[in-house]
Amino acid sequence: MVEPVETYRYDVEILHLLVSPGHAYFGRARDGAADVPTVDAEQAEVVAGKGIVGDRFFGKAAHMDAAVTLFAVESLEAIAAELGAGPFDPLLTRRNVVLRGAQLAPLLGQDFVLESGGSAVTLHAGRHAQPCAWMNEVLAPGAHAAMRGRGGIRCRAVSGGFLHRGPAVLVSPVPLDPAQAGVPSVLRPSRLP
Repeated sequence: MVEPVETYRYDVEILHLLVSPGHAYFGRARDGAADVPTVDAEQAEVVAGKGIVGDRFFGKAAHMDAAVTLFAVESLEAIAAELGAGPFDPLLTRRNVVLRGAQLAPLLGQDFVLESGGSAVTLHAGRHAQPCAWMNEVLAPGAHAAMRGRGGIRCRAVSGGFLHRGPAVLVSPVPLDPAQAGVPSVLRPSRLP
């Protein structure tokens, strides 16, 4: 007999659902960001194994294991406070799902569920979403370094469904501490040679 897996449920809020068909941050920062359409959607469709419909990473082989990015807004608020700047627009981080009330780093290596608007989407947290140097340009000088260890997580879509802005529940197989949502996590060294 298989023992049931214990789960932990956390009330969170999906503040933003960024869907953008193009990359905005590439090339030299001094040349400015690309002018690409970006939608802060009320809902976003997630397709298992492919990501978010209409997003730049949807169905791209190189990004299948990291097609959906999650970010805790508390991290951005802590970074703004540390840099004496802000408040920052969470959409500038280019993360797909911006949450309030979720400690994300303990989810690395785990399958978890986001329930919202009557739908449930299962994601697998594969790795940290590392910030790029563009953060110094679009947020504030020093934001790139300040975001390390708290840039969110990159996930694979295990099941499809819809994510909706507003109240949600994060169902985790591991205990989380929402009070730690804005605290940097220790980055694990790479296992690659």
